[in-house]
Amino acid sequence: MRSSGKWGRVVAIMKEFEEQCGTSIAKLRHVADAMNVEMHVGLASEGDNKLEMLITYVDNLPSGEFLLGFSYYLCESEKVSIPPHLMTGSSHELVDFKAAKLAKFVSSEPEELHPPPGRQRELGFTFSFPVRQTSIASGNLIKWTKSFNIEDMVGEDVVGELTKSFEKIGLDKPVAALGSVTSLSF
Repeated sequence: MRSSGKWGRVVAIMKEFEEQCGTSIAKLRHVADAMNVEMHVGLASEGDNKLEMLITYVDNLPSGEFLLGFSYYLCESEKVSIPPHLMTGSSHELVDFKAAKLAKFVSSEPEELHPPPGRQRELGFTFSFPVRQTSIASGNLIKWTKSFNIEDMVGEDVVGELTKSFEKIGLDKPVAALGSVTSLSF
């Protein structure tokens, strides 16, 4: 293409495209200032804000310092699909399903990964729906999204409901922290 004399035209088109796609510093500052205002509004009030800000009880971010010790954290996970009928059924059916799947997962854990005698494993519970947290390990469901619609769960403590289901099946695993996908992605 360079030899055919069209290279200059390509460069000119790309330069024009680059200039049209560029955002000025003034515009970027305006966007940042507007986001700052909306975040403050979202934190100060409840309701339909442009940018709803839900408070979490995460009080610090990972520093990497825990990696300097003589032990490390091992995290295993398993993806479980929720059957569609549980997305609109009762809260008890959905939460009991989750508790049963977790009990099955925990029971398959190798013996060498069990905590030492006298220590109990604590769980972190990621809940992918808007929750008004009341502590690090509790929060009330604000609303369902993503095709879920279980009215009897709205306003309820999601960790409390999970704990009740654990008790029903004899699973003694306290939830130490409730997190959202947003807060846990950092």
